[in-house]
Amino acid sequence: MVVLKRKLFLVVTVIATLSLFLSGCVPGNPPGQKAEDTTLKMGLLPILDILPFYIADQKGYFAEEGITVEFVPVKSAQERDALMQAGEIDGMLNDLISTGIFNRDAVQIKIVATARRAYPESPQFRILSAPGSGITSAGDLAGVPIGISQNTIIEYLTDRLLEAEGLSPDQIEIVEVSAIPVRFEQLMAGQIQAATLPDPLAQGALAAGATLVVDDSRHPQYSQSVLSFSVSAIEAKPNTIKKFLKAWNRAVQALNSNPDRFADLLIEKGRVPESIQGSYQMPPFPEREVPSQEEWQDVVDWLLEKGLIDQPVAYQDSVVTTFAR
Repeated sequence: MVVLKRKLFLVVTVIATLSLFLSGCVPGNPPGQKAEDTTLKMGLLPILDILPFYIADQKGYFAEEGITVEFVPVKSAQERDALMQAGEIDGMLNDLISTGIFNRDAVQIKIVATARRAYPESPQFRILSAPGSGITSAGDLAGVPIGISQNTIIEYLTDRLLEAEGLSPDQIEIVEVSAIPVRFEQLMAGQIQAATLPDPLAQGALAAGATLVVDDSRHPQYSQSVLSFSVSAIEAKPNTIKKFLKAWNRAVQALNSNPDRFADLLIEKGRVPESIQGSYQMPPFPEREVPSQEEWQDVVDWLLEKGLIDQPVAYQDSVVTTFAR
């Protein structure tokens, strides 16, 4: 009798194993559901904000989570967004403006975490005036064209920072210089009198003679980058995204606890100008944060003002709060 029970147990085990195999299942997945794809393709601009990606990769945090993260370098936000639109990448480092425009007609991407934000001692963006221009305050910029990239976080920040410093919308003039390196060169050559630039390039401009007018460290609520994924990736790879964020947060903790340890990586991946490589201080990175509803709403209001969206985009449709916990 005991022998018969053992044989029956073995038969049942074999049948169950074969069923899992034939259905493409693995233990832990619902019956009939294939194993989750553990690969993520991420579109990355060559900016300081992507540093935790490379730390997590070098330290083996992604591998320890059992996932593969493929970096897809892009030269511009336009190229990054085109890849996302075509389904060539699962996620990207972007911003609230980009997310709002993506979701203006239908929800295509969702924010899962804040990647970087401005802090009182660590700005992300600065409005600068050209060397010798004599422009030193926001009031001096009334009617002066400022080099920006239109319909982007750069334009949004330029508007909000100058409004916060007392200018009215009709006093703010802009000129399109979409390529950041070209904007830097034109500012330093005096071909434009002012420009909005990201750090650390902005700090390099200061070291070369530009003048600070205002930066987002005085108004940090307007400035942050985020990690976003397509709706299809969130639906198909939720556990992989959770593991990605776990590895990301480990990298952020390592970076914040000992930033000097990653100085070489900062210079290589963060595009720190040579003139400030010995003095530039690594900014802190946020941990387990998402944009607030107030921050999102201000972006939506601006997008509506500019005619970039026709109707409000709801916070709950574009920001997932559960992944960052």
